[in-house]
Order: sequence, then structure tokens, then C-alpha cells
Amino acid sequence: MIRIEVIGLEPPCKKCNELLENARKAARDIGVEAEVVKLWTLSEDVRQKYGLLLSPALAIEGVVVAQGKVYKPERIAGLLQGA
Repeated sequence: MIRIEVIGLEPPCKKCNELLENARKAARDIGVEAEVVKLWTLSEDVRQKYGLLLSPALAIEGVVVAQGKVYKPERIAGLLQGA
């Protein structure tokens, strides 16, 4: 199972919600079993693991692949297929 983390603000902004839905859609579209989770940018755990990030951010298997951007499902699917 692949872990996908969408890292953003709380309460979530429009871009954070869009990225979260795009990540879920990408996993569904290519039939990848994925755990898609939303994390808070300013939480202690996130800051220790990733440092400060531009919001929203996307991490796949613990590697930040995007910051401050809302990737489309097709782009996320391509990243997942390489993961």
C-alpha cells in the first residue's frame, strides 16, 4: 500500500481539498491501493519530518513531490506509477 500525504492548513483551504481529492482520484484511476491522509502543515510531526512547506504539499511514501501546487489527477497518477 502506498502512503500519500496531502499537507496543508487547518481548516483546509480550497486548494488543499482539491489536492486531496485529486490524490484519491489518481489512486482510484490506476487501481493502486493507497492510504491518502491529510496532515496539518504546522503540526510538530510534520515540521520535524519535512520542515516548513508551502501549502498545499504532496508527499508520496515520505518524499515531498510538490509544494504550493495543485497537481491534476493525471500527474499524480504518473508519480504513483513511478513509486
